[in-house]
Amino acid sequence: MSVGSEIRATPFHKMHVDAGAKMVPFAGYEMPVSYPLGIKKEHTHTRLRAGLFDISHMGQIKLTGEDAMSALESLVPVDIVDLPLMKTRYALFTNKNGGVMDDLMVTNLGNNSLFLVVNAACKYADYDHLKNQLGANCEVELSEDLALLALQGPKAAMVLSEYAPSIKEMTFMTAKQVLINDIECFITRSGYTGEDGFEISLPANNAERLASLLLSSDEVEWIGLGARDSLRLEAGLSLYGHELDDNHSPVESSLNWALSKVRRSGGQREGGYLGDNIVLSHLNDGPELKIVGLLPEGKMPVRDGALIEDEDGLEVGEVTSGGFGPSLDKPIAIARLKTKYTKKQLKLFALVRGKRIAVEVVNLPFVKHNYYRG
Repeated sequence: MSVGSEIRATPFHKMHVDAGAKMVPFAGYEMPVSYPLGIKKEHTHTRLRAGLFDISHMGQIKLTGEDAMSALESLVPVDIVDLPLMKTRYALFTNKNGGVMDDLMVTNLGNNSLFLVVNAACKYADYDHLKNQLGANCEVELSEDLALLALQGPKAAMVLSEYAPSIKEMTFMTAKQVLINDIECFITRSGYTGEDGFEISLPANNAERLASLLLSSDEVEWIGLGARDSLRLEAGLSLYGHELDDNHSPVESSLNWALSKVRRSGGQREGGYLGDNIVLSHLNDGPELKIVGLLPEGKMPVRDGALIEDEDGLEVGEVTSGGFGPSLDKPIAIARLKTKYTKKQLKLFALVRGKRIAVEVVNLPFVKHNYYRG
């Protein structure tokens, strides 16, 4: 599937403009980067109360077929066959070289159907990949008439339960179909901020009505892409095109936790996906590269692309994401380093505009996750 080069609008576009959002092109859509509140305050509001994010640019794909679960397993190094009903699991599309084509969320809808949420910039390529690899046995449907909202933060459950009391029972990475003011909503307890929260898929023609309902709470504010990125950075969450790309395996991106035991060497369904030999080799022998957190010295942010070197000027890695962490009130960064240089006591430096900035290797996340697990 291909799409024209014109910039598209989400179902919430008018609401963003009316709210005074600064709009920017992003992944083929005009999206809000910030609101009059400002990125730092939007970030803090989400950490303390509840933020509402328009993520309708992301891809929502339904995969249906008698063998849909085993079929999807041929494309990801994750246990999909045993995914319980209405449970959600993080997964990765790999390529023949073991690199990551995209990361995604997979929910088992029952009746041989899976619901996938994929990244905006990759959604048409992901759709084509699914059609080409699985289309003979599965129906692949990319929805263009659905909206997607994320309600994130410690007050998210309180706000949403006013309209859908049953969501209180949900735990992290579970799903539920609910009716909110006669609007059919498919809800997962998940998100991209490190906070408790929900992602809500709903018909686009009811999008504004639901958003207005949620925004009527004093606890809820619109949050733009700027704060979404600083929140996920503090939470140490990977971003496709930064920590994840075609050239590095999930293990080189420190996503070992996402690779299911049954798909590993000696597992019941070992390998069987694109690039499995390389991914399993990295798992078994250890990767030459790892993802770590960095705390730069001083107040100057270290951005993605900055090279990292040791005391002797030897290049040992590169920053994949960097910026300011409002919760820490200091610059933070994520980097991919040669494994032997990920020890905390080593002296390392980031190169920024010709200057060497000392950086400290730290464990991720920078801010602890607050997912609700019951």
